[in-house]
Amino acid sequence: MPAVPSCLLEPLWDQFAALLPARDDYAPTHPLGCHRRRVPDRIVFEHIVRALVHGTGYERIASQGCSDRTIRRRVKLWSQMGISEQVHALALQAYDRMIGLGLAEISVDGCITKAPSGGEKAGRSPVDRGKQGLKRSVASDAAGVPLGIVSAGANRHDSPLLGPTLEATKAQVGALPEQVNINLDRGYDSARTRALLDEFGFTGEIARKGVPAPIQAGKRWVVERSHSWMNGYGKLRRCTEKDGSAVDFYLYLAAAFVTLRMLIRRSTSRYRWDGRPTTRRLK
Repeated sequence: MPAVPSCLLEPLWDQFAALLPARDDYAPTHPLGCHRRRVPDRIVFEHIVRALVHGTGYERIASQGCSDRTIRRRVKLWSQMGISEQVHALALQAYDRMIGLGLAEISVDGCITKAPSGGEKAGRSPVDRGKQGLKRSVASDAAGVPLGIVSAGANRHDSPLLGPTLEATKAQVGALPEQVNINLDRGYDSARTRALLDEFGFTGEIARKGVPAPIQAGKRWVVERSHSWMNGYGKLRRCTEKDGSAVDFYLYLAAAFVTLRMLIRRSTSRYRWDGRPTTRRLK
């Protein structure tokens, strides 16, 4: 049974496979001219999606035709190539063509999750008794579509990650409109943040310190929902990857699934196509 519905898995795999380099079934450099057949990329991809959804270790999801070492090698290769970032960018382009991204209102916020294995993107968590944790800073559009993602240790404050998050957003969606308003919570309430927004040429709605948060929720609640959707993936709730590029690989892969899910749900009331889902419950 697939970890995600086929209406999500198949379109994403089509774009993912188009970005993979062509490789021979056998290693041409083998000294004896023979070698075990290379595990197909599709099989490894399905195992990686299973690891993303359930958050289990590679040893638990390994099968007779795909070992845990094969999964690790392929994750390392694909993360170094930036495949998931490119797939997420393609998903954003498709969403923009069919629905339209709301780039005039961008919300940014951070989220702390567990990282029990430590690694390059782990740090002492201030909300989990000092255990190792991961922080991701996400920018979303007016509807909650994840745009740019930056990962760091849980001990990093949200404010210094604002600049890299906005740069990542530009890298994923391209040029932004002339008039962009950034919605932030009170953790960003500082002169440094306002100077940064002026440098980018953006306006900002920043919650003030000392005022209850529910009163100032405003337009930025959508990024909280985006974090909730991304936390639905077990690998993001409890990240055991130590390599920073592998962490970003899973973050952007989850963001691609979230974007594609939103695209399908919002397209069902506007378009008709063969194989259109008959239910709104797309996990």
